[in-house]
Amino acid sequence: MRKNKRNFLNNAVTYGMVIVAFLLCELAISGLIGGFKMSRSLKGQLVPICVYVVMAVSLNLTVGFSGELSLGHAGFMSVGAFSGVLISQWLGSAFPDIPSLARVIAALVSGGIFAGIAGILIGIPVLRLRGDYLAIVTLAFGEIIRNLINCMYFSLDGKSLHFGFNNPNLAGKLVINGPMGATGVNRLASFEVGFVLVLFTLFVVMNLVNSRSGRAIMAARDNRIAAEAMGINVTKYKMIAFVTSAVLAGMAGALYGLNFANTAAAKFKFDTSILVLVFVVLGGIGSIRGSIIAAALLTILPEVLREFGDYRMLVYAIVLIAVMIATNSPLLGNLFNRIRPHRMKPGKEAGKA
Repeated sequence: MRKNKRNFLNNAVTYGMVIVAFLLCELAISGLIGGFKMSRSLKGQLVPICVYVVMAVSLNLTVGFSGELSLGHAGFMSVGAFSGVLISQWLGSAFPDIPSLARVIAALVSGGIFAGIAGILIGIPVLRLRGDYLAIVTLAFGEIIRNLINCMYFSLDGKSLHFGFNNPNLAGKLVINGPMGATGVNRLASFEVGFVLVLFTLFVVMNLVNSRSGRAIMAARDNRIAAEAMGINVTKYKMIAFVTSAVLAGMAGALYGLNFANTAAAKFKFDTSILVLVFVVLGGIGSIRGSIIAAALLTILPEVLREFGDYRMLVYAIVLIAVMIATNSPLLGNLFNRIRPHRMKPGKEAGKA
């Protein structure tokens, strides 16, 4: 009972934090916060912030709760981005009167489905590995996906969809143009849609973590041998976490693809997977709220530091190192423990009773 109450309060705080941040951003966009109006450059960062929050929370499901180090998360994001863009453009070409919101929803769903299929195909051989071996193989799969997309060409001719592998000579208008990626995309993404996607991600991840399957996933993480001895199918539950993470990353990728007129596969390199992993580590492995805060701050920080010009990324790196050192400082940890309310041990409670 006490644990359920604690989980409820924890989830309520997380949802409340996201909702308050959304309302503050909407007020800033409207210029209703003390005359302050959000700049155009910061407005352009709102959708990417939502995308990277979803990416960080979904990766935390694999790294933090399942205990598997995955370095191919950008691969699932790219699958979602290009499949989502393709479905959205096809709907716009085949059904010109279809509402934009319907195209966005179809893109998000299709991006999640295709990324989930890729997650299943990759997870079947990969999840039999452990530790560094799993990280290396997921990294390799991410690079394979990116290079495959570089060789794919899709074109639209009315309701007809044409595909060519290393063959750009297709009838109609090219939508996905090999190394050039998705071109001429209708920018349908919005901050409101990103906010809804963040809430959906939190709903899926937090309910999964607090469910029976989530407890099995964490049991397998803490002690695989003990979990198997208790009859838990470790591979099954790790697959659930891995595929769920891939689906959410695919949906984030679809939103990302609809936010830019042109999106190349080069944007989903190894660097992107490492960036998302940095969000997870900086926010705290296994901490959903920490992933949200870290993803939002580190996405917007380069924009805030733009006034430093050529030294912007140097300052960004220094800030990142300083924060990592501070969060691992025993002094700050002891200070935080003093600030927290004292929690009586069960034995003392029993003695008083």
